[in-house]
Amino acid sequence: MNEARSRQVVIAGAGIAGLTAALAFAEHGHAVTVLEQASQLEAVGAGIQLSPNATHILSRLGALDRLRPSAIRPEAVVLMDAATLRELARVPLGQTGEDRWGAPYLVAHRADLQAALTAHVTEHPEIQLVTGARVTDVTVQPQNIAVTAETDGVGLKAAGGLLIGADGVWSSVRRLLADREPAFGKERFSGELAWRATAAATSAAGQAFAAIAAGDCVTALLHPGFHMVAYPVSEGSAFNLAAFTRGERIAEGWSGHADPAILAGAMRGTSPALARLVALAGPWTAFPIHTVEQARWTMPDGVALIGDAAHAMTPFAAQGAAMAIEDASTLAGLVAEFGGDPRQNLTTWENLRRPRIEKVLRRGALNRLAWHAWGPVAIARNLVLATRPAEKLAADMDWLYGWEQQKVVRR
Repeated sequence: MNEARSRQVVIAGAGIAGLTAALAFAEHGHAVTVLEQASQLEAVGAGIQLSPNATHILSRLGALDRLRPSAIRPEAVVLMDAATLRELARVPLGQTGEDRWGAPYLVAHRADLQAALTAHVTEHPEIQLVTGARVTDVTVQPQNIAVTAETDGVGLKAAGGLLIGADGVWSSVRRLLADREPAFGKERFSGELAWRATAAATSAAGQAFAAIAAGDCVTALLHPGFHMVAYPVSEGSAFNLAAFTRGERIAEGWSGHADPAILAGAMRGTSPALARLVALAGPWTAFPIHTVEQARWTMPDGVALIGDAAHAMTPFAAQGAAMAIEDASTLAGLVAEFGGDPRQNLTTWENLRRPRIEKVLRRGALNRLAWHAWGPVAIARNLVLATRPAEKLAADMDWLYGWEQQKVVRR
């Protein structure tokens, strides 16, 4: 493969995964073209949790300093019983967590993170960001990958040695290459709905939340029918609220209309103060949670899927964004470590990443089971949490939050 062409990388998608990948590949001297189908970069969703395994990468890439002014470093993750509002457990974060894991645990508005990444990308001379470019065709050739995109009705061509599909759970790259690589995973509805709202700190809903929990923590309220996660965003001027229930498939896109009675019904038996908060914070937007089954993420011809395009997961471990950031950094790092044809490194990267992704998936499933426990299982959960010291709860997260990218040694 021509060396200049092999060092050109085309990325589909300018979300968190795609923008991080652009910065990571450019850091290693690659020329990067990012194709984004939206004409303007608009963040989907509201709040986002960024654990230390993600923030240390953002720091190395130079994007964390742009995010810090609007982000919040919470003091702890607090688990509470939704019926009694009794505190069940507390995992220390803040300075204690930063000292332990080497980077901060931050919460932020997703738009603030996207803005920080975009600003850094647009200043980088090796990165070309093209918006309003919908990928319509991918041609895989022995020495080249050609991507066709449509922008304002006009065809646009981009080519390189690698194509990175960072275009989310409904990935166009994955769909366009499904016939050539049938082992790619497929999207499916998880059976879960995420209900989201944002409450200004000075609003009645914000005051209702402040009456329930500390405003400088990530608070998870546990109940058999649902759980809610709340934390401050936008320099503390607002609270992000996200509740999770079972539900029917309501939309193919990111959000849709669902009957609020689903959320109300799931909340039966909760504290009146929590019910009041939910009523004041409305209207709530329902987001169907879709996942991508565990299958292949790469093609030896030079295609890799990262983030949600490869392994979209439920949010119960709060690691979707972090895994996308890790994917981007580790892929760029592995390609840089071993010269020659970068396509030869894709299978190695996938094999190295898969065990960690699978462990995170198991953690998310365990969290959902524990947070929605009822009867004797809930009693046992509460007893375990009550007897487990904060230090031990933090140590349980060392494998996840304390992760650092390692160099790969080939034998």
